Amino acid sequence: MKQFIKELTIQIYKVLTYLVPVDKRIIIFQSSNGRNYTGNPRYIYEEMVRQGLDQEYHCIWFFFDTDIEVPGKCKKIRNNYFLYFWYLMRAGVWVFDSRQPLYLRKKKKVDYIQTWHGTPLKKLALDMNKMDMGGNTDIKDYHEKFRKTCADWDYLISQNAFSTEIFKSCFAFTDRPILQIGYPRNDILIRDNNKEEINKYKKLLGLPLDKKIILYAPTWRDNEYLGEGKYKFASKLDFDLAREQLSDDYIFIVKYHYLVSDKIDWRPYKGFVYTFDETKDIAWLYLVSDMLITDYSSVMFDYSLLKRPMFFFAYDLEDYRENLRGFYFDFAKEAPGPISKDTKQLIEDIKEYDTSLWTEKNEAYRQKFNHIDDGHASEKIVELIQKNGR
Repeated sequence: MKQFIKELTIQIYKVLTYLVPVDKRIIIFQSSNGRNYTGNPRYIYEEMVRQGLDQEYHCIWFFFDTDIEVPGKCKKIRNNYFLYFWYLMRAGVWVFDSRQPLYLRKKKKVDYIQTWHGTPLKKLALDMNKMDMGGNTDIKDYHEKFRKTCADWDYLISQNAFSTEIFKSCFAFTDRPILQIGYPRNDILIRDNNKEEINKYKKLLGLPLDKKIILYAPTWRDNEYLGEGKYKFASKLDFDLAREQLSDDYIFIVKYHYLVSDKIDWRPYKGFVYTFDETKDIAWLYLVSDMLITDYSSVMFDYSLLKRPMFFFAYDLEDYRENLRGFYFDFAKEAPGPISKDTKQLIEDIKEYDTSLWTEKNEAYRQKFNHIDDGHASEKIVELIQKNGR
């Protein structure tokens, strides 16, 4: 019955949407398709709150869980319910960081700002020539759906010149503005990268102040899934060995990708492993950590702004590169930190890390991927919203 009601509502929305006038003072925000309050849309909205613009505009957040706390003056609307479709018909500005369902109808007077959610290492969208994503291997259908949804975007945010060129091909985005301004979600990494703010975040997250913190943030694997859109926590990291070798000086933060739905019992690692799911903004975790372990996730591009050690636990490098996605650049050559394929090597890399050996590579990496991030990207998008609303 619930599915029937949803389908009926969608059909009514499709019919009515062109009869309902657009209001440029109504702005829709959504992160990770409604799963959380994070990322680029969050920091654009919070810049509006900082400027007091949440009092002038009607700011709407789409969530699956409307109990999520959001500062400022906004209305929280549950995804796929009646008011969700009502505001899709009325809002004059959409600020999303992921592609949307194909049933959405974007009207000409709507400004759709697609912030996206990362600089790409792995092949994306129309640049992919094969796939095995949640059991779906139909690459032609995947391309067609992506092409349709990308056609609605009026503006696309890019973190760097590297991304700008890739976005033109992978999103077929060659005839509309690409806003090469850096990522709004990284403004906080520049603004709050000091001891006082970092300790504040540690306390808010319930983390110890007397241990170094290792952030482990791997990506998801297209072919390791629980169901449609629900992926496993894919990792070969031996946490027993890590605890044995590192627990005197370190703790781990494990951050799931927002598509990961796995339930893992971390109780045996209490006091050593702290976990955060997709609802927690990873920018806070960047700030409190002393180093990052990842694999092929775009966290590597944001984290480099902090100029802290990065380690790459790429146990399936060849398989991922050759069979799952493929890369846009030579990852093994350009990675600004040691690459390891087992936990023993990873631990050795952490213990023996010498900053001076990676200085040149880190600087080249930041020049390529962080040359625009300046702490003011959110302000630039707010200016665009105001300009278009006049």
